Amino acid sequence: MRTRPTHMPGTAGSDIRTLRALAPFLWDYRGRVLLALSCLVLAKVANVGIPLVLKDIVDHLDVDESSLLVLPLALLLMYGCLRLASSLFTELRDSVFARVRHGAMRKVSLRVLEHLHRLSLRFHLERKTGGLSRDIDRGTRSVSSLMNYMVFSILPTLVEILMIAGILLTRYEVWFAVVTFVSVIVYIVFTMVITEWRMKYRVTMNAFDSKANTQAIDSLLNYETVKYFGNEHYELRRYDDSLQGWEAAAVKSQTSLSALNVGQAAIIAIGVTLIMILAAQGVVDGTMTLGDLVLVNAFLLQLFIPLNFLGIVYSQLKHSLADMSLMFDVLNRDPEIADRAGVPDLEPGNAGIRFEHVSFAYEPDRPILHDISFTIRPGEKVAVVGPSGAGKSTLARLLFRFYDIPAGRILINDQDISQVTQDSLRRAIGIVPQDTVLFNESLLYNIAYARPDATQAEIEQAARLANIHGFIAGLPEGYATVVGERGLKLSGGEKQRVAIARAILKDPRILVFDEATSSLDSRSEQVILEALREAAAHHTSLVIAHRLSTIVDADSILVMENGRIVESGMHQSLLEQQGTYARLWALQQEERKLEHNAEK
Repeated sequence: MRTRPTHMPGTAGSDIRTLRALAPFLWDYRGRVLLALSCLVLAKVANVGIPLVLKDIVDHLDVDESSLLVLPLALLLMYGCLRLASSLFTELRDSVFARVRHGAMRKVSLRVLEHLHRLSLRFHLERKTGGLSRDIDRGTRSVSSLMNYMVFSILPTLVEILMIAGILLTRYEVWFAVVTFVSVIVYIVFTMVITEWRMKYRVTMNAFDSKANTQAIDSLLNYETVKYFGNEHYELRRYDDSLQGWEAAAVKSQTSLSALNVGQAAIIAIGVTLIMILAAQGVVDGTMTLGDLVLVNAFLLQLFIPLNFLGIVYSQLKHSLADMSLMFDVLNRDPEIADRAGVPDLEPGNAGIRFEHVSFAYEPDRPILHDISFTIRPGEKVAVVGPSGAGKSTLARLLFRFYDIPAGRILINDQDISQVTQDSLRRAIGIVPQDTVLFNESLLYNIAYARPDATQAEIEQAARLANIHGFIAGLPEGYATVVGERGLKLSGGEKQRVAIARAILKDPRILVFDEATSSLDSRSEQVILEALREAAAHHTSLVIAHRLSTIVDADSILVMENGRIVESGMHQSLLEQQGTYARLWALQQEERKLEHNAEK
């Protein structure tokens, strides 16, 4: 698989790449973003104006006893209006930005799921479902968190810092602005340096969290296997080992956070104390009024209270970026199988299939198929048999183009399947797989999955042909019966019949049966075989079979061994050759005889 380079989460370069990857999801909402930012600035203008009006109110009331005390009503009304405006514009900012935050989160989630469906079968066979789901869950939630921190915490604080510093610089001695700027800069630099150092603990926590979740999900998905071997304590021990690693990193993260908070508090305390000393000295010297002292104090409260939380916000921002980087790493994976630009859709036509000198290996050092060539003429039924590991099921995977082949070609209706769109290719093929996995939904949903717009009557007809309608009708909830995760509430034979009903309902030009009756008893098998013959009557069919009795009517039978076709022909001619097929037939006939005697 081609994979773009990944980078260590939490580094400056990784953060920039993550923000760049997020930008396209925000671009659709650029109008709302600008409106929200305008509301943010207006809210901060009103917020900074409050201490200025408060200063004038105090100065009006700070008069000698001999002077006439007049209530500054206009200033008091202005004070109230500014407080209302600050709250109004803040709430308006939140309301306008809500669509951006939740819309971007929805689009990212949709994009990730779409991309996961585009990734190759190889990726999904190698993935760790629990860890991947946790990475994606954290990443999508972090999209919302990141925008919250940026728009509701960091940007407002920075705007307010600039406004307050500007007022202090223009109205008072330069030292007020100098002390404020130096305090803020030292605070920010200290916070960033310590937070960058702490990020390694967050990355470690994420790694152990994903590992623990993977182990937990795996043990639950394999519940029966765990019970068969009595390995509950073993699974708990593995899970706890990962949780202990997470716990150790979490404790270090919290301890270092406490050290960060103490350092931040010290910087703020020193800055506030120096500013108040300067202001008090100004009042004593007569260069500042009591209102000026109140103004400076109010500014410091407005500045340092949010700044006190900036450290926590920056820390959470870094955590969100680290979480998002793992999710975008998945998005940065290039699909192994991709449509070439401008390729047409497949025209199934008469649906003839041709394998021409196909060789294939899942891994370079383990070749699976060697120079495979055969033809399935339109409407023919061709069966492939052979021992386990011969490469039979690989033929179906290659026909679906789950992998590209390094040598040879596969053609449908004389079109190379690598030169058509994957969607059109897969629409033309229906399959009954050996291992049927169902959705944790109703039987109706699972059968209709082949054609979601199918009518109830069409679904029931497909179920009848698959010999499962009677079973479903006998259930208390009928077609509304939920089958459980991966279809665990159904037997192997019932799941296989649902898969057959699904393939019949799809009604494709090509049908692939991969051990389609392997989980059925002999009686059900005969009924299903008749249904499959009817379903395949006007289709081109590839049948991968273990039970040779199911394919005696095939137009041609290919016998595979060690990735090569060693024999081919019809059933009777293969028996007469006295080769591999004849030996397999004799062996299975003997097994059937033993089973029949055992039933007696």
